[in-house]
Amino acid sequence: MFFNMIYWNPSEGIDLGFFVIHYYSIMFVIAFTLGWYLMKNIFKREGVSLEKLDSLFIYTVLATLIGARLGHVIFYDWDYFQNHLLEIFLPVRFEPEFEFTGFRGLASHGAAIGIIIAMYLYSKKVLHKPVLWILDRIVIPVACGGIFVRIGNFMNSEIIGKPTHSDYGVVFTKLGEDFARHPAQLYESFCYLIVFLILWFTYWKTEKRHKLGYIFGLFLVLLWTVRFFVEFVKEPQVGERVNWVLNTGQWLSVPFILAGFYFMFRPSTKARV
Repeated sequence: MFFNMIYWNPSEGIDLGFFVIHYYSIMFVIAFTLGWYLMKNIFKREGVSLEKLDSLFIYTVLATLIGARLGHVIFYDWDYFQNHLLEIFLPVRFEPEFEFTGFRGLASHGAAIGIIIAMYLYSKKVLHKPVLWILDRIVIPVACGGIFVRIGNFMNSEIIGKPTHSDYGVVFTKLGEDFARHPAQLYESFCYLIVFLILWFTYWKTEKRHKLGYIFGLFLVLLWTVRFFVEFVKEPQVGERVNWVLNTGQWLSVPFILAGFYFMFRPSTKARV
């Protein structure tokens, strides 16, 4: 078999003795660095001043982290955080005992909402172009970033897949288990690579970039469709919702997919900027 059972128990990161650089953090750094490089090439092609790239980087980083954190708090763990408000933006847990946790509770749906809001503000205050213009382009590095975020989840043995009930899969021994699960994080990461390549090709090799909102809509349809179907092999992240017909991630993905079709095929789309 191409992919037999693998026992997975990596360290948390690179131990420097006095400090541990977590693999998840490294994946975020890679994602943002590649994103900056991709947008630099796009801005050069479009004749946009590279001075505006630094502001875009700041807007995107803050929107991603704040949106993802609030998304996790609101969509997945509000029952806990409503009584622990200080912990929303602090990398610690006070109960049952004080613990440094880092920012591990991040939700991609929240990040998506945060980025959309941030791009609206950026387009008005810095770029002075229609918000759909920047959304059509920022989704390319966002899709690329998703590849590495899911690899980070795999390194952390989080957002795990369901048991395979066979010799195929990954045994997350860090969780104290001795049975194989679907490597759902890697499924999703690979699919995001395909999404990124499709968006990259559409922007660089076709004329669709001139149709406001098309690439943004294509991103919404592709990425959240991937998320919708991969959720079938993931363990529900909210225990009491395990018996739902669709889980939280799937219900949250549906509006994004429908919005994507709207932006791709809306008849009033302006052809050029």
